[in-house]
Amino acid sequence: MSYFIDRGYTSLNHVGEELCGDRVECALNGEWLTAVLCDGMGSGVKANILATLSSKILCTMLSAGIPIKDCIETLIASLPVCKVRNVAYATFSVCHINTDGKGEILEFDNPAAILIRNGEVSDLPRQKDVVCGKTVYTTHIELTAGDALVMTSDGVEHAGIGMLMNFGWERPQIKDYLRRAVKPGMSACAISATLAGECNELYMDMPGDDTTALCVKVREHAPTSVFVGPPINKDDDAAYVRDFMALPGKKAVCGGTSSQIVARQLGTEVTTSFEFIDRDIPPIGYIKGIDLTTEGVITVRRVLELSEKYLDPADFGAKVLDRRDGATMLAKLLFEDSTDVNFFVGQSQNHAHDGLDIETTMKLKLIDKLASNLRLMGKNVTVRYN
Repeated sequence: MSYFIDRGYTSLNHVGEELCGDRVECALNGEWLTAVLCDGMGSGVKANILATLSSKILCTMLSAGIPIKDCIETLIASLPVCKVRNVAYATFSVCHINTDGKGEILEFDNPAAILIRNGEVSDLPRQKDVVCGKTVYTTHIELTAGDALVMTSDGVEHAGIGMLMNFGWERPQIKDYLRRAVKPGMSACAISATLAGECNELYMDMPGDDTTALCVKVREHAPTSVFVGPPINKDDDAAYVRDFMALPGKKAVCGGTSSQIVARQLGTEVTTSFEFIDRDIPPIGYIKGIDLTTEGVITVRRVLELSEKYLDPADFGAKVLDRRDGATMLAKLLFEDSTDVNFFVGQSQNHAHDGLDIETTMKLKLIDKLASNLRLMGKNVTVRYN
C-alpha cells in the first residue's frame, strides 16, 4: 500500500541569536523522502553555516541514491573537527523512507529517534557501525499508517537545565510527555510544534541551546478538493461541479457565488451562519454534502497569511488551529487534515465584486501562492483552472 509521508519540524533559537544552529533539509525523489536534521556545534552564525552545509550534503547525496556509507564518508571528511573537544562540528539524524513505510534511520551524535505507535512511545533497535572512525547508528524501519518518528537535536534533552530541571529533560520524561501529548490525528508538524513548545516552557522562554524537533509520520492519503470561483462559461457549471464532487475526500467551497452554483447543482440551498467568530472574517455557510463553506477572497487571503506563519519553523504557536472562524477552519482542513489538495479555480469575473478592490487576477495570485505554500508543507497539490 502506498502511504503519504508527512513531515514537519519546529526550531527554537538559542536566546539572543537570530540564526538557529540546527538545520532541517528535506528532499523528495520519486517514492523516497529524505529528511535530515543537523546540529551545528555552538550557536549563532557559525553553527548555522555548518549545520546548513551538513544537511545539504547529506540530503542531496542520499536523495540521489548514493550509498549511505559514501554519503557519511563524504560528510565526515568534509567537516572540520574542533581542536579543543576533538569532535565534529555537526551531528545529524537522517530518515530515508519510501511510500511503503520502509527505509532507514542514520544517527551520528544526536539523541536516538523515538517511535510513536498506537499511543505507545518506544526506542528503536540500532546497529552500531564505524565510518571514518566515527560511530554511526543505523536502524531499519518498516512503518505503517499512524506511526510517527520523532528526531531531535540535543537542545530537547537540555531543556530546563538550571531552570525547571536540575539535569535537563531526561529521555524517560520526554517519552512520557509524548505519550500524553500526542493524539492520533495530529500531523507531523503539530507533533513537532507540541514538543518544541514544551521545551520552550521548560526553558522559560529563554532557550539555552538551539532546539529542534523533526517528525516524520506515515499517513493514509486524505484528499480535499476546494472549489473557488465560478467557471468562465456558465454552461460549464454542471460539468465543473460534477467533476469536483466526483473526486474522493472532503470538499470545501469558497465564495458566495461559488456556493450558490454548487448548491444549485446539488439540488439544495446555502444556509449562512450569523456568528462572527472573527470580525474581519465573514461567517461560514452550510451546504448539504459539503464539508466546509466559506466566503471567498477575504477568507483565502487570511488562509494564505496563516500558511506563511505555519511554515515558519520558529512559530510553534501557529500550528495550533483551533479557532472556529472560516479561515482557520479552512487552514486546519488544508494544513493538518489533508495530504492531497485539488483546487478548482473558476476564472469568471465575479459581478458580486463590482465596485470593490477585488479582481480575478488577485484571486488567482492568492491561490497560486497558497498552492505553493502547501507544496512546501509536503502536500500533493493540483490546480485546475476553468
